[in-house]
Amino acid sequence: MRHPSDNGFAERRTAAAEAKRQLLAKFASAPKPTDPEMQEKLAAREAVAQAREARRAEREAQKQAEHDRILAEAAAVAAAAEQEQRAEAEARQAEIAERVSRVVADEAARKAERDRRYAARKARQR
Repeated sequence: MRHPSDNGFAERRTAAAEAKRQLLAKFASAPKPTDPEMQEKLAAREAVAQAREARRAEREAQKQAEHDRILAEAAAVAAAAEQEQRAEAEARQAEIAERVSRVVADEAARKAERDRRYAARKARQR
């Protein structure tokens, strides 16, 4: 017993040919690139693409400006830190120099006091 949906080879072949004809008819009725409607769509796509490119370029410029600002800020912070370190080093050097001068002055004072006592002792012995 044959099913009504059981198509034979000839029926399948005619169905495939009909599908191809319908597909060709669809493409034949499609608008051509020279049609004003297609020209309008193409111009709209081009305008969208140009706007997109302009926005991308603007974003890139903003990113570059932000990057440059961050670099400048980091350079300023580094310069300030370096200046601060230099000032601290100079302050340490000045403190060390003052301590050394005090030690030298104290030694000179002790030596002068020792020499004075020695001279006084020699003067008493004579």
